[in-house]
Order: sequence, then C-alpha cells, then structure tokens
Amino acid sequence: MFPIRDHNPSSRLPVVTYGLIAINVAVFLYTFFVANGSIESIEAFYEQWALRPDEILAGEDRHTLLTSMFLHGGWMHLIGNMLFLYVFGDNLESRLGHVRYLLYYLAAGLAASALQISLTSDAELSIFNLGASGAVAGVMGGYIVLYPKAKVDVMVILFIIMRRMVMPAWVVLGLWFGLQLFSGFGEMLTVDGGASQGGVAFWAHVGGFIAGAVLVIPLLFKRSADRNNDFTNSAIDL
Repeated sequence: MFPIRDHNPSSRLPVVTYGLIAINVAVFLYTFFVANGSIESIEAFYEQWALRPDEILAGEDRHTLLTSMFLHGGWMHLIGNMLFLYVFGDNLESRLGHVRYLLYYLAAGLAASALQISLTSDAELSIFNLGASGAVAGVMGGYIVLYPKAKVDVMVILFIIMRRMVMPAWVVLGLWFGLQLFSGFGEMLTVDGGASQGGVAFWAHVGGFIAGAVLVIPLLFKRSADRNNDFTNSAIDL
C-alpha cells in the first residue's frame, strides 16, 4: 500500500519540499552516473558521506548525520521516499512556514538516526546507513497529528491485483507506523538481532515518525505566537 495523493490542498507553494526532492534526485544521479556506477566509486562516495554507526559512536565523521539523509541505495529507495515526501510535505510546510519546516525535517532525520544507531547490533555497526526515510517519516508523524482525517488516495497491491482506494490519513499512516514498529521488534527477536537486517532501517522510521509527531506541536505554537506578535506590532505602529 502506498499513497498517490491527498485531498488536502496547501495554501502556499511548497518550495522547500520541492527543493528537498530536487536535491535528493540530484545526489542520486551524481552517485550512480557521475561516479560511473562502479562499485568502487560508489563505496568511496559512501565512505565519505554515508553514516556508519561505529564512526558516529567514536565521535568521527559527524557530518554524515546530515549528509546521509540525501543518499539513496537504489531507484525504488529514492522513489518511495520522494513519493511520501511529495504527498505529505506540502501541508506541513504551509502550516509551519518554510524555515521551520526545513529545520523540522532535519531534526526528525537526526532523531531517526539517533534511535537507529542506539539499537544497531555490534555486528552491524560498520554497515552504511543512508536515506531520507527517517526525515520523511518525521513529516508523516507531523501529518498524522495535524491532519488525521484528511483523505488519502492509496494504491493497494494484493498479489497481482492493484486497486485504488481512499482512506483517512490516520489509517494510512497508522498502518505504516505499525508495520515499522512490528518489523523493528521482529528483527530484535531474530537469532542475529540487529536494527537494519535486510537493508531496511525500521527503527529510523519509528524514531523519525515519533520525533515528527512530537516536534510539530511546539513549532506550530511558536508560529502562531509569532503571527500574533506581528499583528500586535503592526497595530502599535499604526
């Protein structure tokens, strides 16, 4: 099940959301085309810009906490993240404002990485972590808080049958979060353990979603307070 669009028009052009999508696509194209698509070139690029939990825990290469949010391991990884960002990002950007929305997005990504690193098994500490999934999950967490009843068009695939359905956001995003949580605990119960088995950082998704749901409230109140102050100052000036 994946979203196509929501029935929740935004009141302003989501320039930050579009910019984030453009940057992610550009970095992906650079990684796989300008780097000649060779394994050696890609690994060298990841070594410099992708996050490795063991290095972060050792206090090294902390810039990768940010840069890793803009890297993707394949077309489907990129398309999936950008689709969710495109569907749900515009409304949050409209409510929070461009600057606060960008800071919110990055903060959710950092929180996602923090939880992922804390639950990574010793055997996987040297594996690269990359992708916008945690930050995008933060956008989804904020969306379910602000727009739980918004209608979302989703494509549901059952075996070879594809069907379009309309569901409230709380169902779509709630099911998605529940699946990430279930999968994360499922990995912890496996013989090898770990937080990123199978190449999916489920705990980053969980951490980003929770952080987004929590952070959106104070940011929203701060924006409302700023608007009231602007109105008051304007009235005094007059």
